[in-house]
Amino acid sequence: MTAPALLTAEHDCSAFVCKHASLAEWLQQRALANQHSGSSKSYVVCNDTGQVIGYYALAPGALLPSAAPGAIKRNQPSPIPVIVLGRLAVHQDWMGAGIGLGLLKDALLRSLQASAIIGGRALLCHAIDTEAKNWYLKWGFVQSPTEAFTVMVKLDSASEPLI
Repeated sequence: MTAPALLTAEHDCSAFVCKHASLAEWLQQRALANQHSGSSKSYVVCNDTGQVIGYYALAPGALLPSAAPGAIKRNQPSPIPVIVLGRLAVHQDWMGAGIGLGLLKDALLRSLQASAIIGGRALLCHAIDTEAKNWYLKWGFVQSPTEAFTVMVKLDSASEPLI
């Protein structure tokens, strides 16, 4: 298995299948175009034959203070600058192998590095379903007080135990 790398046209995404078809379709049809337009950056891990078995996407974003927990909104401008974890998915054949957690750690590390350069208070994710939301909560994310499936983790030294 490869380390997470920036998605390129050479990566084979054609056989990627996961629980939510929309996540596979986005990888196969939109990820590279979004990357070229500057909307997001996608990072992939591949198996030994070069097929993508997991990915995530990061993008800049903003959050209204009313949608942020106290520790995240305290002393912040409106809107609050965040980094959005727009997608994270693992091929169905590789579920349970720790790839999702590895991708989350990599996304958090890259977000910490980006926030040190340009700012960013939190890594924010709009979880696709309850199972995904609970998975993020297990890893230290907190739920938005106003959005049931929006979770976030503050980007500072408190995030480092996950890394």
